[in-house]
Amino acid sequence: MTRPRVLLADDHKIVLEGLKNLLAPEFDLVGTVEDGRVLLDDTNKLHPDVIVSDISMPSLNGIEALKKIKKTAPHVKVIFLTMHPDVSYAAEAFEAGASGYVLKHSAPSELINAIHDALDGKTYITPLIAGELLESYKNGHHKRNDALTKLSPRQREVLQLLSEGKIAKEVAGILNISTRTVEFHKYKMMEALGIKTSAELVQYAVKHGIVST
Repeated sequence: MTRPRVLLADDHKIVLEGLKNLLAPEFDLVGTVEDGRVLLDDTNKLHPDVIVSDISMPSLNGIEALKKIKKTAPHVKVIFLTMHPDVSYAAEAFEAGASGYVLKHSAPSELINAIHDALDGKTYITPLIAGELLESYKNGHHKRNDALTKLSPRQREVLQLLSEGKIAKEVAGILNISTRTVEFHKYKMMEALGIKTSAELVQYAVKHGIVST
């Protein structure tokens, strides 16, 4: 019997090693990645059934990566394994198409259960936040940050890369756009968010989980 194919994505090697030890007895681990953009490439190359990914990833965070994956490989199930207990992150993840949300301090069995549920077409939410998430939807408090809705997907990509310390020319090369376009996106973001300096833009990105510290 063919075992389900699982791709692991986390920017901490020690986490990846732990996941491999946990999942190898039951699943076919087709690869590990430490970068959100590499995750996109390897999803297309390795054809996993399930991706287990962190949200905080270099170059492209997990939720933005998920949105792109769903356009090119909608059948792939994505489960987030993250430190973020804030239900607004979970809500955004599920709205983007996630199949599961597990916290890194959950019991290891939770992740295995989440993978099986995803393969069965179900959605898994860690019990640690399930009740709070349901209440947030009932009360309409599940949106992560209204200001972020002002930014386009491309602007959020530019924001993350700039906040990680890349200069406009490097961002342009990664996204295959012109340097002028990068600068235009930066200007429009600062205008939309009411931010006056590049330093404030970076602080905003860190505060709202677009880039990890």
